[in-house]
Amino acid sequence: MHVWAVGEIDGEELAPVSYQLIGAARDLADLLGVEASAVLLGKDVQKLAEELIWRGADRVYVIEDDALAEYSTEGYGHAVEHLINERKPEIVLFGATDMGEDLAPRLAQELKTGLLPDCTRLELDQAERILLGTRPTYDGGLMVTNACPEKRPQMATVRPGAIEPYPPSEARTGEIEKIGVSFVERALGAALLEVVEEVHKPALQEAKIVVAGGRGVGGEKGFQLLEQLAQELGGAVGASRGAFDEGWVGKEYWVGGAGGTPVAPDLYIACGISGAIQHYLGIKNARFIVAINNDPRAPIFKFADVGIVGDLHEVVTALIDELRAAKS
Repeated sequence: MHVWAVGEIDGEELAPVSYQLIGAARDLADLLGVEASAVLLGKDVQKLAEELIWRGADRVYVIEDDALAEYSTEGYGHAVEHLINERKPEIVLFGATDMGEDLAPRLAQELKTGLLPDCTRLELDQAERILLGTRPTYDGGLMVTNACPEKRPQMATVRPGAIEPYPPSEARTGEIEKIGVSFVERALGAALLEVVEEVHKPALQEAKIVVAGGRGVGGEKGFQLLEQLAQELGGAVGASRGAFDEGWVGKEYWVGGAGGTPVAPDLYIACGISGAIQHYLGIKNARFIVAINNDPRAPIFKFADVGIVGDLHEVVTALIDELRAAKS
């Protein structure tokens, strides 16, 4: 009986959510007294397996094939389903990502088990060996804990950024096991022909510095100013739900609880964001929060480490000028 984390590839590297998932699997496996294993699928991905061992995996199952170079529901689903049926893991974790939210429900249906979706916290009933997954609902106003006590494997998708990964330790050792993939090709009913448009998404979840704007930014022009500040700081730009609802930014910029992206940067600069509870749930793991708002009663100041009351456009412009002067 193992706890599994299904890893993801981003280009030629492991996606950050892979490290978070194997860290969560490591914690659960230690409580259950079993191995933590990772599953890695793709083309020429074995070279990445050792990184998962350094992050907590006891074993990495590697499934390589040209047919798996790009994600497909049929190919990945058939491969993982085959492996689950053969090895019988107790718990399987996926990212609450485009891939995970497509793959996990498909597998849950095929395996006749349940799925705990979009979890921001994982816990364990050790006595009963039951996985508990907590997620926000009603726009973050309530937290709900779900379980699937009767079926195995227990499966969950975990929201990226919700769990802190373990730092790498090259002293850790583990097993890398290659799995045959001849069965995969027969399962493929579709093929990727062309990527028409690849949408750029800001690296919010990995950013050490995030500069985010709310309705107080005033519009797209205001966000251009935040882009300049983020560029000077080497950070990423985010937004509140209010700014997203106004249509000033795409959903990929939305930082927050239910529906948004949770972040955990070293520095979070909130510009013109009032500070609703839904937004707080998405930034509560930030190490240091700076709030800029012209309303001294804005809720954001209650959980900011530093608060600046003033016109954000003036404050941000001054910060940009100071940073550029320091660099010159």
